[in-house]
Amino acid sequence: MKKLTVHASRSYDIVIGAGLLGDAGAYCKEALGGARRLCIVSDDTVASLYLNQTKESLEAVGFSVEHFVFPHGETSKNTEVLVSLWEFLAERRFTRSDALVALGGGVVGDLCGFCAATFLRGIRFVQIPTTLLAAVDSSVGGKTAVDLRVGKNLVGAFYQPSIVIFDIKTLDTLPREIFSDGCAEVVKYAMIGDRALFDDLSGDIRESIEDIIARCVLHKAEIVEGDEFDRGRRQLLNLGHTFGHAIEACSNLQISHGSAVAMGLVMATRAAVRLGICPSDDLSALIALLERLSLPTECPYSAKELICAALADKKRMGDTVTFVLPFGIGDSRLYPVSVSEMTDLFEKGLTK
Repeated sequence: MKKLTVHASRSYDIVIGAGLLGDAGAYCKEALGGARRLCIVSDDTVASLYLNQTKESLEAVGFSVEHFVFPHGETSKNTEVLVSLWEFLAERRFTRSDALVALGGGVVGDLCGFCAATFLRGIRFVQIPTTLLAAVDSSVGGKTAVDLRVGKNLVGAFYQPSIVIFDIKTLDTLPREIFSDGCAEVVKYAMIGDRALFDDLSGDIRESIEDIIARCVLHKAEIVEGDEFDRGRRQLLNLGHTFGHAIEACSNLQISHGSAVAMGLVMATRAAVRLGICPSDDLSALIALLERLSLPTECPYSAKELICAALADKKRMGDTVTFVLPFGIGDSRLYPVSVSEMTDLFEKGLTK
């Protein structure tokens, strides 16, 4: 088992290991001192696998536990489901001394976290991620949100969990494509600032998955501690995401987040090569790694289609959008461009 601590506006532990779901109650009791009632928030896929086990562990240490389950998928990360969760908690008289438990992937964690940040002006919550993507990225750092029809994550809050508990055995039930989705975020961390991690990913990821997750989480924790509210260096974590979110929007969310990020990583790196700031061999190495991880590398949309979606991205500040571009594997930097320059950058990212 590995244990890391994030020092942010609320400091909390991240525990990673095999079989931790059975100990979730003990971890939550220590992290949520004084809480008596919990509501597990999950989707229908995860609930069928892990709701009962998690609930039993929580009840075994004295918690009274409710549960709220919604349909799986990004399309459920919306204001309608959020309002239903608010109403559910209000009808059951949840108070500020109670807490929520996000049991699931990134959609569950984002929605549950935003609910926790806003219900009664803020109650505590726990992240129990069940996917690789959520474990290495969305469960850590305190970004919570829901989507609007215009774009992803446009309504949200920075709100840190009380603890993050990741049982690596949950990866055993992930479909291959969902596991690959998480690998895209792992590759992102390597491209941002860890050449050694990039090289290590050429082996069997599953054989060293606990160590790989811990390394990714440590990278994110260090960045979040220095820039919790995303005003500077934390924007590096958006590598591949400005392109990726536009791809998701163009697909009407039919392309998964991980697949879109993988395409976005290639687009960002290809644009950097075209700009003369990144070696072309690094682009070739990135494409080869993503393909080995069963991730797509080519975007099916035109620059014009992508630009329309990207203009609604929350990373836009007036007439400027800050992209993240690799100057090489393990060396990514912020690269602000004007809105008028975006088309050229997208075209550079698409041109083979």
